[in-house]
Amino acid sequence: MLIGEYTHNLDPKKRLSLPKKFKTELGNKVVITRGLDNCLFMFSEKEWKVTAGKLQELSFAQADTRGFNRFMLSGAVEVDVDSAGRVLVPDFLKDFAGLTSKVVLAGVSDRVEIWDEKRWSAYKGRIEKQAEKMAEKLGEIGAL
Repeated sequence: MLIGEYTHNLDPKKRLSLPKKFKTELGNKVVITRGLDNCLFMFSEKEWKVTAGKLQELSFAQADTRGFNRFMLSGAVEVDVDSAGRVLVPDFLKDFAGLTSKVVLAGVSDRVEIWDEKRWSAYKGRIEKQAEKMAEKLGEIGAL
């Protein structure tokens, strides 16, 4: 399970070092794609196949489904993890997420989210203020 929060530098060549724990769980090839809330999602090959399979099962007759599939699938790239445990973040994904030199990698169970440090800090601050309300809603539907 991918958990934890790590701050790393995105080097001038757009390479990002993975925490050792993440590298071990993700393997030697990952898929990076546009995520929600202006971050990037990074999956192991195995988890990407599961996620992409779920997306493929959705009906393409619905506009929202087509749009979301295009958003996720057309933005996905397979990336090798180099011998130093780094991944290369393509320009279009770097631009989408507004990544600067300081980047946060957040483990979220089946994926790693890649955030610009300032965006992550602002987002986390908003979510922390709403955590109790979110927990109540999840409790109401039996998720907690």
